[in-house]
Amino acid sequence: MFEGPIQRLIDELSRLPGVGRKSAQRLAFHLLNGEEADARRLAQAIIDIKEQIGLCARCYNVTASEECLICRDIRRLPDVVCVVERAQDIPVLESTREFEGRYHVLGGSLSPIDGIGPGQLRFAELKRRVESEGITELICATNPTVEGDATSMYIAKEFKPLGVRVSRLASGLPVGGDLDYADTVTLGRALVGRSEL
Repeated sequence: MFEGPIQRLIDELSRLPGVGRKSAQRLAFHLLNGEEADARRLAQAIIDIKEQIGLCARCYNVTASEECLICRDIRRLPDVVCVVERAQDIPVLESTREFEGRYHVLGGSLSPIDGIGPGQLRFAELKRRVESEGITELICATNPTVEGDATSMYIAKEFKPLGVRVSRLASGLPVGGDLDYADTVTLGRALVGRSEL
């Protein structure tokens, strides 16, 4: 549709998750019409992330160091680990300011249909951490999906026999929600996960 570099940029931007063709076109023209220094900073940031960012040697969070900031923080509880599917789940949990332990990034969730079994995720690394770091509790913060539930159940099956306490994030009705708008699965989970007052 457009010539050379502008079309290549639109094509590349539209490959990003959540960016359709129209959004890619708007972004490309924003960059074209903006300051050259802004475009160069963006280009350099993309290059830097590919060259300088790796995975934490302990928890597999993204980091520019051997270990991430959370693993290096001596104030964090060393024996409580929150297990997440992806590194981008960590900032969401951190924003609550409720969790004081460390994390472990599995790299996905169990999905036999997609060929993702325990061997494709970081369960062996989690087991090594439990044994070497004296972890006493694992909190499963996997997504509330069939795959997330299966992953949490697998963790419970594997680690409870080792004397590790395994829990799952609660799920149910949102604060300020209305029962009329709750779907049956959410309402069912709220009933099962109810707590005593």
